[in-house]
Amino acid sequence: MSLRIVIAALMILTASALGMIGYQVVKPATLPATAIGPVAPLTVGYLAAAHSLPAGTLARDEDFMVKSVVASELPAGAITDSPEARGGLRGALIRHYMDAGTPVTTEDILRPRDRGFLAAVLAPGTRAISVAVDQVSGVAGLIWPGDQVDVILTQEMDAAVAPLARRILSETILTAVRVIAVDQEIIQGASSTQGVTGHVAKTVTLQVTADQAEKLAVAQRLGHLALAIQAMGNKPVAPQEPVTVFGADVSPALSKAAEEPVGTRVQVIEGDRRSEVTFH
Repeated sequence: MSLRIVIAALMILTASALGMIGYQVVKPATLPATAIGPVAPLTVGYLAAAHSLPAGTLARDEDFMVKSVVASELPAGAITDSPEARGGLRGALIRHYMDAGTPVTTEDILRPRDRGFLAAVLAPGTRAISVAVDQVSGVAGLIWPGDQVDVILTQEMDAAVAPLARRILSETILTAVRVIAVDQEIIQGASSTQGVTGHVAKTVTLQVTADQAEKLAVAQRLGHLALAIQAMGNKPVAPQEPVTVFGADVSPALSKAAEEPVGTRVQVIEGDRRSEVTFH
């Protein structure tokens, strides 16, 4: 009887020992409370005006900065930071004046895809007209809505009415006109990724007066148009008398040829033969 009791006691002790070993293996690791420390609150970034933005501004990437706050303190309606959010703001119209640091909300902007955007972008009494551009005339695709540009017309006169030195000429026909769209994207350049991936625009839409629109329509038929970007912050200047630049003004060879006496040319016809004689 005593032997049975001893065997039973040994089996109980063995089972207890195995149980303790198993518990130690499977129990989760614990660290001292002092090693864990307090849990950092969840923060979120939102977009804010990087500087003062007047009403009517066509937004650029540099017009916004990111502020971080605790998620529970996120300003009402603020646009959280993400690549998609930044892409959507590029080229958006600022509805009203915004101070630096002001959170950007959907009520503060009118996005390019929103209905009535183009009409809202245009200044009162102005028109929108598009011109065809290529990689050169469009400044290598680096023109963005909101830029101020000059429009330069280059044309070649007929040889019958102009000497060689004055046959090719260039004129600035419009000065400091506002770009409001590039291709079909009314954004700062262009789609949010096209401007940085080498996309070259095919059309640029300008804000002009009614008279300027007519002038530009005629210019597109006369010759080749090129756009020249003005520096930011340029102050408006009074209209000046247009200056025409001829080939001789650019090329010394053409200028020298223009100075040489041409003389009088007379066509001599003898039966079926024709010749030209120049009298100096």
